[in-house]
Amino acid sequence: MDSGRKRSPGGERRKATVEGVGEETWLEVIRKMDEVYSQLVADEVALEEKNAQLEQSQRFIVSLLSSMSDVLLATDAQGRIEDVNASLCALVGQDERQLRGMLAADLLAGGDNHARLRGATEAAQLQRDAVMVELELMDGRGQRVPVEFNCTARVDAAGRRMGHVLVGRPTGEIKRAYLELQASHEALKRAQQQLLHAEKLASLGRLVAGVAHELNNPISFVLGNVHALARYAERLQYYLDALHGGATAGELATLRQELRIDQLRGDLPSLIEGTLEGASRTAEIVQGLRRFSAIDREHRMRVDVNEVVEQAIRWVTKGTAPSFVVHWQPCQGAAVTGSASQLQQVLMNLIQNAYDAVAGQAEPQLWIEARIEGSSLVLMLRDNGPGIPATDMARIFDPFFTTKPVGKGTGLGLSISYGIVEQHGGLLEARNAPQGGAEFTIRLPLAT
Repeated sequence: MDSGRKRSPGGERRKATVEGVGEETWLEVIRKMDEVYSQLVADEVALEEKNAQLEQSQRFIVSLLSSMSDVLLATDAQGRIEDVNASLCALVGQDERQLRGMLAADLLAGGDNHARLRGATEAAQLQRDAVMVELELMDGRGQRVPVEFNCTARVDAAGRRMGHVLVGRPTGEIKRAYLELQASHEALKRAQQQLLHAEKLASLGRLVAGVAHELNNPISFVLGNVHALARYAERLQYYLDALHGGATAGELATLRQELRIDQLRGDLPSLIEGTLEGASRTAEIVQGLRRFSAIDREHRMRVDVNEVVEQAIRWVTKGTAPSFVVHWQPCQGAAVTGSASQLQQVLMNLIQNAYDAVAGQAEPQLWIEARIEGSSLVLMLRDNGPGIPATDMARIFDPFFTTKPVGKGTGLGLSISYGIVEQHGGLLEARNAPQGGAEFTIRLPLAT
């Protein structure tokens, strides 16, 4: 022990500290180290979250590429394949490892396909939108498969061109899908046409009595005239036989008076004219009946709506509704372009529905008015029935909706009528009239 040295006060404390550095400084250093460590831990957690999100995004993209039915390939700037999807591998019969690094042009079937691919990639370099090009690939069996591609340029974060992406679908599949869609559309059109014709025949069945009455008058007139002509023919034959048999002038004069030959000659022109008129009227009714019952074609012609309304009124009122009073107010120039048969079906349906609605009234009546509003023809039909219930107004034109008892209606009449008017470029509307009763309005563009 060195007894010659003396310890100064506070000597131990000075040994425990670095010269010029106090405890506060060391505490600050420790605090800063804790902050840095905490930040490192937070950064590591954030990095792990970002990695998890990146892996999730990558799995999502891979699942999308795998589930795509369209073929996809991505190339670098030299045209070498960098990535493909499962659909392309299945089409060309090679796996992803074989395709990576291969020139995309090596998948083509030759000919001018290389020139088309080169033109599409050059065009994609100059514009942002996709460039469409049809190329032929060689499938796994060595057969040519036409594929319609969309070619777009690949860019990096700085906007530099890195290559191209081609996404396409075999056009054979597209054509097959188009043909199936077209066939379904044609089947739907046929079903609609058959439905329309079935409803028309149902309406025609309800109006057979009216048609029979329409035919009965001219046919009865023709039959009466023909019977009269037959009797006149017998008299003329008897007189001619006497004339050619050598009868004397006195005998012929007496016979002429007895047979009333002079009156017969005066009646012949009117009988023949009446017979022709009745036959013509019968032919018109039959022609109208055939036109109404025939399956409609796409042909459109100029139609006088006044004639259509008048025939519809005549058939309904003389058939199922002989006590139905219809007040009809036509107008000049009521011509539209369309199908007379289809428009007649609409009018007959609305008139028949109006009668069914007012059948319980003491005086069932219907008012029909035609007027011109600008470039449209407006037909208004209003009855004196109870009107349309508010709960039914929104469904009045729905298919198969009907308020009639079972067996009295199909629920298709108004729905089909709405479709016919719509096909003619018009509109069919329904409401309750302020003065009471239901009111239907048809608006059709006038024929030019």
